[in-house]
Amino acid sequence: MKEKEEFDKINVFGLGEPNDVFAKYFIGQSYLNPLTDPKKCNLFLANVTFEPGCRNNWHIHHAKTGGGQLLICTAGSGWYQEEGCDAISLEPGMVITIPANVKHWHGAKKDSWFSHIAIEVPGEETHNEWCEPVNDEEYNQL
Repeated sequence: MKEKEEFDKINVFGLGEPNDVFAKYFIGQSYLNPLTDPKKCNLFLANVTFEPGCRNNWHIHHAKTGGGQLLICTAGSGWYQEEGCDAISLEPGMVITIPANVKHWHGAKKDSWFSHIAIEVPGEETHNEWCEPVNDEEYNQL
């Protein structure tokens, strides 16, 4: 998916707006398109789109009980990695279940745009901890 125009045709949930609020936790440009309104629904879903090479920092979705995150891959190709594990290649149709309190990152492959729907799993005493970036050396080995 090198060509943005081709990617836009298959990115059915739309690009959204530049993800400026969380930009400091990403290498490269990401976009956010909320799919639910937190004022009307207890479950927040958003389509997150990553330009080629874009990835978020290592992070943890903390929760006392419940919590975590689900990723539903919808377009392009990406990566997901938990700390201490090999990276997993992400393709449309894949669902990644991320338990609470697990350090991980996700983003696009070097040569592909990538989108996933991110779902925040409800829980008690939830919060996100943003950690160090996935450096170029680690990322370029994938």
